[in-house]
Amino acid sequence: MPDGVDDVMGVITEQIEARFQMSLLELRQAVAAEPQANREATEVVHWHGLLVEAQRALEKAEDDLVGVLSTEPGELDDPAMDLAHQVNSAVSVRDGRAMVVRFLLDPGKRGPGAWRGASPTASRGPALQTSPPARPVAPAASVRGVTR
Repeated sequence: MPDGVDDVMGVITEQIEARFQMSLLELRQAVAAEPQANREATEVVHWHGLLVEAQRALEKAEDDLVGVLSTEPGELDDPAMDLAHQVNSAVSVRDGRAMVVRFLLDPGKRGPGAWRGASPTASRGPALQTSPPARPVAPAASVRGVTR
């Protein structure tokens, strides 16, 4: 793993372990044994698993790109550009999943499901009054053959 990635994954793992007061392995085992016992723990374990999967996919995409770049110096051809786009996509997926895990660990969130729009503020409606725009009133145009 590149420098910094171990740190990020390590920090997230430490945050999970601190939040649930057990190792990640113990937490996974507890969730596997009784997934309904603690919904928050189940969500965190699920999303952490997706994060680890995304990190592995990113590492593979990076390795593939480095392999092509080390054998084909010069301008990037279409296959190399495709690999570069795969790396960018993999970074986005990994970062998105990391954000979800961090959110789930955030003590300031308003309970499980808040990120799905279930927060109390979501049910109050918009902060500003909204209404459809008024249609402009155009003068009536006469149509040939029709009298009004």
